[in-house]
Amino acid sequence: KLRCLAPESAGSQSRLDRSVLKHYFQDMVTKNNHTYLDHAAATYVDPRVLHAMLPYFEESYANPSSFHTPGLAAKQAVTAARKKIAALLNCREPEILFTSGGTESDNLALIGLVRAYKKSGRHVITSAIEHPAVLEPLRWLEQASEIELSVLAVDQDGRVDPKDVVQALRPDTILVSIMYANNEIGTIQPLADIGREILKWRKQNKTAFPFFHSDACQAAGACEMDVEKLHVDALALNGSKIYGSKGAGALYLRHGVTLEPLGHGGGQERGLRSGTENVPGIVGLARALEIAQAEKDTENARLIKLRDRLIEGLLAIPKTVLHGHATERLPNNVNISFLDVEGEAAVLYLDAQGIYVSTGSACASKSLEPSHVIVALGQSAEAAHCSLRFTLGRRTSAKDIERVIKIVPGVIEKLRAMSAINL
Repeated sequence: KLRCLAPESAGSQSRLDRSVLKHYFQDMVTKNNHTYLDHAAATYVDPRVLHAMLPYFEESYANPSSFHTPGLAAKQAVTAARKKIAALLNCREPEILFTSGGTESDNLALIGLVRAYKKSGRHVITSAIEHPAVLEPLRWLEQASEIELSVLAVDQDGRVDPKDVVQALRPDTILVSIMYANNEIGTIQPLADIGREILKWRKQNKTAFPFFHSDACQAAGACEMDVEKLHVDALALNGSKIYGSKGAGALYLRHGVTLEPLGHGGGQERGLRSGTENVPGIVGLARALEIAQAEKDTENARLIKLRDRLIEGLLAIPKTVLHGHATERLPNNVNISFLDVEGEAAVLYLDAQGIYVSTGSACASKSLEPSHVIVALGQSAEAAHCSLRFTLGRRTSAKDIERVIKIVPGVIEKLRAMSAINL
C-alpha cells in the first residue's frame, strides 16, 4: 500500500508526506473491527438483489436476442426489469435504456443529444460541481468546438440557483445538465424548480429546447425519482450506488427525444446502445431500485440520525469545516475538512484502524488536484486537500458511528503533529 500511494518514481508529485508514510505501519492494528463508510463510491450487493440475479448467471444464461426458448426467457427478464424501473420512475417502458453504469449513461445522454441536435444549437449549461462523468465529456465537446459551455457557480452550500439557470439560457441553448445530488458533499439540488423554469422558458419561447439532463446516481433511494415531477428529459442511474451490481446502469430518455449512438453493432436498446444485454445486472438493477425506493423513508430517517451524530462528533474536533448544505443533503453524506491534515494521509491512517473513507469522488481519487467541488464552494485548494468524505450505508450502526467519533480525533491530532501544513 505504501508503494502504491507514494511510489519512489512519484518524486515531488506525491501528496503524502514521506514522514507520514514512514509511521504508517507502526499504527497498523489487527482489523477485527471494520467500519465501511464509502458507500458513495460503491455499495455491497444486497442479498435480495443477489438472489434475483443468480438464476441469470447459470440457469437462464442465453442471449436475449436469440429466438429460441432460453433466449426468449432472458428477453422476458430484461422486459420485466424495464417495466419495473419505468413504473418506479413514472415513465414509459421504451424510455428506459440499459447501460453499463452512470458514466456511460451520462456520456450517452450528453454527447448523444449534442450531436443529434447540433443543427438546433450549440450552447450547453452545467454547474461547477458536476461529476467528472458530466464535466469531462462536456469539456471534451467544448475543446472539439462542438459546443459552447456555460458553467454555473454554486453558493457556499453547493446549491445551484434556478434563477441563474434562467439567466444563462440563450436561444441556442440545447441542453442543461444539473446533477440531482452531489457525490462529494451530498448537497441536493432543487431539481424540480430548475425543471419548471426550463419548461417555462420553452413555453415562452415556443421551443422544445433546452433539454434537461440530470445525473441522479447518488439520489436514487434518497430522493423523489418521479421524472414527471422533476421535469427532466434524461436521467442517469447506476446500480452500484444502490446495492446492485457494478457494470449495470440505466438512462431515462423522454419519448420524442433522440440521441446519436456512441457505438454501433447489434442494435439493442432501440439501436441507441448496442451490445448483448447484461441480464443479471439489469435484473439486479431493477430489484435494487425497487428496494431502495420502497425503503426510502424508513432508511432515510435512520441514516439522518446517524449522519447528524457523526457531524456533531467530528465538528467537536478543532479546526474542522463541514461542506455541503446543512439540511438539503443526502441522508448518508458527511464531508469535512480537517485543516492542517492531508486528506490522503488521514484515509491511510483510518484504514489502519479498519475505518474506510475517501477524500472525495472515487472516480478522481488518482488525481493530485484539489477537489473541484470543494473549491467551487469558495474554499481554498489547501482546505480541499484536507477534506474527507464519510458515506453511511444500510449496515452502518450507531456503534460504528461512535467508534469513528472515538478514533478520528486521535488520528487527526497525530497527523497535525507531523504536518507541515498550517491553515
